[in-house]
Amino acid sequence: MDEQISTHGAEEDARNERLMLWLNGRIVPKAEAMVSVYDSGFMLGDGVWEGIRLYHGRWAFLDEHLGRLYEAARAIDLEIGHPPETLAQALRDTAAANGMVTDAHARLMVTRGVKTRPFQHPGFSRQGPTIAIIMEHSRPKKPRPIRLATVPHMRGLPMTQDPKLNSHSKLNCILACIAAEKAGADEALMLDVHGFVNTTNACNFFIVRKGEVWTSTGDYCLNGITRGKVLALCRENGIAAHERNFTLVDTYSAEEAFLTGTFGAQTPVGMIDGRVIGTGQMGPVTARIRDLYKALVGA
Repeated sequence: MDEQISTHGAEEDARNERLMLWLNGRIVPKAEAMVSVYDSGFMLGDGVWEGIRLYHGRWAFLDEHLGRLYEAARAIDLEIGHPPETLAQALRDTAAANGMVTDAHARLMVTRGVKTRPFQHPGFSRQGPTIAIIMEHSRPKKPRPIRLATVPHMRGLPMTQDPKLNSHSKLNCILACIAAEKAGADEALMLDVHGFVNTTNACNFFIVRKGEVWTSTGDYCLNGITRGKVLALCRENGIAAHERNFTLVDTYSAEEAFLTGTFGAQTPVGMIDGRVIGTGQMGPVTARIRDLYKALVGA
């Protein structure tokens, strides 16, 4: 079997050894970007984050990413302490400090901050939030189509941990990824609590059947920015697109399947649970959507 790959695989870039990162209002060398072992994010996964890409001098869909970040922070009662404009400027300043113009990826992270004691209660976080921006030169590899394996780990109900939160608590998805890799796949296909096909451990999931694009209802997955752009592009360009419940039976007989995410945009899926999807290569609908998305980002 050939090597496993990732939807976040990037080409090696020596410039990433001498990065400048943003931490709590300062741009510092990568080696100096340290947080406390008492930080809520390290200790408990208590925080939210966004992944954003730089294309030709502009952070793609920045307002929507920042809007989702602030919405998530409100949901977990975390006060960011800065307006969105401050974080937008921090992204621009950090890109400039690294000489980045395009093919860069930023991970903007906010935790509840340093705790006075190593316990769960948020009241022990009294020093304000920790805000960090990790930024890398990042050109995605062009790998073979992704292999998926269905795993027992589910995206759960909102009253446990709402899957719409882009939180630092990713253990459920990490365990799903481990299970998929042990099954010889690249990424995990996760079902919802009713057994319908939902998402992967890292990306939103789509299939194509009879020329129509299907994705989950969105009730149990992250409200992906790229996911939303793909649905809008389909509807604006005469491609039937549906958010609906569907099963593995529907999936195995699909003509195409692909993943969406900020890093990889649209990544074709060639195999699910040992079954070849379509030709096993990128299909014509996926290719057309990818071209439409490139044009949207370019605009």
